[in-house]
Amino acid sequence: MKKTLFSLAIAVLLSTAVTTNVSAQGKKMAGTVMVGGAAMYPTKNIVENAVNSKDHTTLVAAVKAAGLVETLQSAGPFTVFAPTNEAFNKLPAGTVETLVKPENKATLTKILTYHVVAGRMTSADLMKAIKAGKGTATLKTVSGGTLTAMAKGKTIQLKDEKGGVSTVTIANVLQSNGVIHVVNTVLMPQ
Repeated sequence: MKKTLFSLAIAVLLSTAVTTNVSAQGKKMAGTVMVGGAAMYPTKNIVENAVNSKDHTTLVAAVKAAGLVETLQSAGPFTVFAPTNEAFNKLPAGTVETLVKPENKATLTKILTYHVVAGRMTSADLMKAIKAGKGTATLKTVSGGTLTAMAKGKTIQLKDEKGGVSTVTIANVLQSNGVIHVVNTVLMPQ
């Protein structure tokens, strides 16, 4: 009888451990979003996820050229408005090639950090700020510039200091050190 109870107790403990592990994995996977054909895991940091997106190879190369990898791997948290390769392709011919040259590192860094806001702002946070601002919210970027967030229906748009507008195409890509919102146009500071 004792042996049977002991075996039953072990079986229950093992069953509970397996169920707990499966539940924990399910929770990790629940926040996973596909971007550029790759899963973006909320347990990984911004750089660890971004390097896997085929839609962000230009952004990743620019981040490396600017020496921002270590910063974007730090604790943050950061809100990153991440332009796609197509967004970079909208720039005048030769712009990206010129920006990634070592002599243009300061300019590249300013442009990239203009896409980053300190703190974690989900789309719900952005919409709340837009509503509180009666249609717009001013976001202070890490570069020291400002972006203006506004809503177009349920879509969030950002206006840069030069008057260009970018649309968030994929929101709330949660990261261990912040959140990424994919945008369709490169934002330009003054």
